[in-house]
Amino acid sequence: MKKKYSECPASMRDMEMHGFHWMEFVLSIPSPLLILTSYKSNGRTNACMQSWTTFTGGKKGYFAIVSAVNKQGHLYRTLRENGDVGINFMSAPWYDACMSTCRHNGWETDEIAAAGLTAVRAERVNAPLIEECFMNLECRYRWEKEIVEGDDHALICLEIVQAHIEERHLDESDLGRTGETGILYNIHHPIDPEAFAGTAHDYLGALQKIRDYAEY
Repeated sequence: MKKKYSECPASMRDMEMHGFHWMEFVLSIPSPLLILTSYKSNGRTNACMQSWTTFTGGKKGYFAIVSAVNKQGHLYRTLRENGDVGINFMSAPWYDACMSTCRHNGWETDEIAAAGLTAVRAERVNAPLIEECFMNLECRYRWEKEIVEGDDHALICLEIVQAHIEERHLDESDLGRTGETGILYNIHHPIDPEAFAGTAHDYLGALQKIRDYAEY
């Protein structure tokens, strides 16, 4: 039997959701986990763990749509000042180091170095990339929009102008981009509102291939 939800369940009404909508926790739709990197106006690196991003393209380019960039955060500030950013995908062994950038987020801090990671300068945009991440995308800011008028987060479109991918991750019979050695996914606080007891936590996920369904 399917349960229906159009209003916040009673079990979740006193939950601290930190600005997220209650439906995010009930649906818990995975999203790629990545770290966005940019230069601050003082030349130091900024690093921001991020999810809620989709990738799409066509004849006129390939784009990342980052749907929840905090307008009060350093990522938003550097995007408005500089316009260039790196998108970096870490494999599971580097997750903890990348996540530690959240603890080293002062404006005067070189956040990539403080996390014990290595910054390399992008080739086509003015942004740092993280050497330890197996896939890096060089991006340019294109536009932004509020999903709801007056929101404190912005949806931002980035054009991907160059990609760097470790060779072993190109081969799906080797490390690949799927499975436990590939792209990580944020599974955000999955909650069963019929049995919620007041606590929940995030999960890291990875894609598992189950069958071939198309050939090009």
